[in-house]
Amino acid sequence: MSKTHQYLTQLVWTGNTGEGTRAYGSYERSHAISVENKPVIPGSSDPHFRGDSSRYNPEELLVASLSSCHMLWFLHICSAQGIVVTAYEDEATGFMQEDADGGGRFTTVVLHPKVWVKNYDGDAEKINALHAAAHKKCFIASSCNFPVKHEPVCYAAG
Repeated sequence: MSKTHQYLTQLVWTGNTGEGTRAYGSYERSHAISVENKPVIPGSSDPHFRGDSSRYNPEELLVASLSSCHMLWFLHICSAQGIVVTAYEDEATGFMQEDADGGGRFTTVVLHPKVWVKNYDGDAEKINALHAAAHKKCFIASSCNFPVKHEPVCYAAG
């Protein structure tokens, strides 16, 4: 039985410096992203597009969403199979191509998960298969029109 889930977020532009969008350089790209009963995420555009580098930009949040979704599925699959993961880190990288007209698109995202597994026997093929299964389950990756790759490394815990 399929289910439909709904996610409600609120975005408020906070970058009006008093002139609104009178000119391209007259306003800040600052905004606040919120979800009821959760901390506010300070957002902006990428600094290359006149954004505030101290705030999260949509491109970073997309890459972080892919990384997070993959990790959560991987941990779930490991848990269900009796594989004890003791630590997990990822340094995900997204690549975006900007067009001459200012538009663009992501061309790929590469996840680089580092996983520490209790009683790891060195079977990298087995761990890679678990990452492949997590990739197939990831809601965010399944929604993208660009490749999401993973280059995992596994270590013995302890």
